[in-house]
Order: sequence, then structure tokens, then C-alpha cells
Amino acid sequence: MTLSPTQPALLVLADGTTYKGWSFGASGTAIGEVVFNTGMTGYQEVLTDPSYCGQIVTFTYPELGNTGVNPEDEESDRPQVKGAIARNICPKPSNWRSTQSLPDYLKQHHVVAIYGIDTRALTRKLRSVGAMNGGISTEVLDPAELLEQVQDAPSMAGLNLVREVTTSEVYEWADPTNPEWQYGCAAAATGEEPLTVVAIDFGIKRNILRRLASYGCRVIVVPANTPPEEILKFNPDGIFLSNGPGDPAANVEGIETTKALLETQKPMFGICMGHQILGLSLGGETFKLKFGHRGLNQPCGLRQKVEITSQNHGFAIAAESLPHTSVEISHLNLNDRTVAGLRHKSLPLFSVQYHPEASPGPHDADYLFDRFVEAMREHRKAREQ
Repeated sequence: MTLSPTQPALLVLADGTTYKGWSFGASGTAIGEVVFNTGMTGYQEVLTDPSYCGQIVTFTYPELGNTGVNPEDEESDRPQVKGAIARNICPKPSNWRSTQSLPDYLKQHHVVAIYGIDTRALTRKLRSVGAMNGGISTEVLDPAELLEQVQDAPSMAGLNLVREVTTSEVYEWADPTNPEWQYGCAAAATGEEPLTVVAIDFGIKRNILRRLASYGCRVIVVPANTPPEEILKFNPDGIFLSNGPGDPAANVEGIETTKALLETQKPMFGICMGHQILGLSLGGETFKLKFGHRGLNQPCGLRQKVEITSQNHGFAIAAESLPHTSVEISHLNLNDRTVAGLRHKSLPLFSVQYHPEASPGPHDADYLFDRFVEAMREHRKAREQ
């Protein structure tokens, strides 16, 4: 069963391309960077991932809404996308965990969304031309008028969106949902004092916090603009650099904070934006990808070892910019050979461009959390000797 068309909606890209469809979300107008996600599942996790702040997401899977939405699958406390684009919508979910339909959820959170358009054609265009700004509207149905608003919007390059999604205050993580679907991992050693991780929140996903806690860590989350000296007051065993939205090079505060923390030689682990921030702090440079990597089956690896990974990013570290005397590339994206992971040759610092916490996606790279925990244990032992 698909949603019956009721309210017309319009999608206009920055190059003037127009798509007419129907609304399945809130009424209004949304302007953002139009990107596509190739995952066949996990639409709720995508919608609530803070890394998608400022973006309108095209779902390439042909039908959304079959499993509804539920509190356990949210990666933050609300949808973070500017808007959503789909081919077909199922208005009546069939899943025992569902508490609400997708259209009702988007209306509740004032997210503008359009369905009934050729998402295959739209995706092919974004792949050939590149991600670009666009607008969805249920109130501005004149393409020329909506195009004018789209062309006035800022480009994602140079845009710092971290301040829009970071926490406003320090908090210690305690899972509000305590989902029963968590998968197993190596817990802290019996009798061991929990390792303290300070997570710098550039737009952190809940499942990252769950994974760190599942490995026996005490996790303290701090705002992205927290000074290094305030972070060190928690006497952390390790520093975690989270995912987040926007242009990593524009996050000057995060880069300067990370540079200062490098001097402590504490273990540091970065994911996605955190990976880019670490690379920039070590002297590297980033660049904007043509259409980014957003999906659940991106192959990454090096030296005959391959992981299938979940990814969501539009920027990457330039391999030639890294100081190769001190930093080595640990993973490459095997589709386009861009940098997917790095590690320091002498310090306990490493990062990946993908999401080992999955949610949604494969669990191939969950070992990275164990690696971080072991690095913190070794650091603690060395400090105590």
C-alpha cells in the first residue's frame, strides 16, 4: 500500500532541473544540499544522524516507511535532515517495534519531504554532475521562484554546521532507550576501574556512545567548543572525535583543540568528521568529493584485507597532504581510492572515514572500538608505572 497523493510538492535543483511530486512530510519550504543514500534499510537512522544537518537526502531504495519509526532507532533526539526525497511511501507500517508512521513522524518534526519523483534519474544526475543545492516546497510551486531561493543559499564548502548540532552542555552518557538489540563485545576486565573517554561532540551518533559504553567505558560528552584545558580536567584515558556535518576545514575551533590535545599523547580515535579533524590537525588537507559516499556497502581496506562499511561524508583527506614521515594511511576506499583511515606511526592516534558503529550497516569494523580500549589500557598502565 502506498500513500495517496494529496498535497503537491516541488523539487528544484540549483541548475534549474525541476521534479514535481507529492508531500509526505510537513508543509513548507526546505533548502539544502541534495545528496543520495544507497542503503536499503535504516532510513530512520539516516534521518536522525546529525551528519546530515543542512542536507536534503534522496533515498535510492524505491519505498520507504514499511517499518515505521520507533524511539530505539533514533541517532539523535530528532530528524536532522533539511528534507527527504523518496520514490514511494508506505503510510501504514508493519513492524512490531513501530510506534509511528514515517509521514506522521516527519510532520511532527516539521521536515519537508517529497515523493512520487524518479529518484533513479535524480541519483544519476547527482552522480554525473555532483551534489548541489536544491529546494523542496509545498508552498512555492513556481520553479523560477523556488530556484531563486536555492541559488541564494550558501554552498556546503566552507560551511561550519557543527555549532548547530553539538550539545550545549557537558553530560555523561546514559542510554535512554537501553535497546535489547545490542550485539556482543569485549567488556571491561573484572575489577577494572572504567576507562574515561571524553567525546568531543561535532554531531555524535547515539550508537557510537552505546558502543563505547558497551566496551566498559565511562563516556563524558562535551560541546565542540570546549577548551582543551577543560577537557583535561576530566583526566580522560582517551579522547574521541565524533562525526558531524559541514566542511571540516571550517571547524577551526575543533582543529585547534585537537592540535592542543595531541601534545598530551593520550589515545585518540576519530570517526568521519573526527577523522578529518584529526587529519587536519596533523597537517593534512581536505577536499570536497563530487557526490560523496553515503551508503552501507562501501568496501575499504589495504594489504589484502577488506571491510564492508557504512559511510556518510562529502569531504575527504587529500592523501598527498599527509605528513608521511609520521602518519600512514591504514585504509583506502576501494571504489575511488580516497583515504578511509589513518594512524600515527608513534603515537596512539587513529581514525576512519567510515562508521564502525554501523546503525545502520555492517559490523565488520567494530574491532576499532576494541583497539581504542586497548590503547587506553596501555596508556593507563604506562601512566601508573
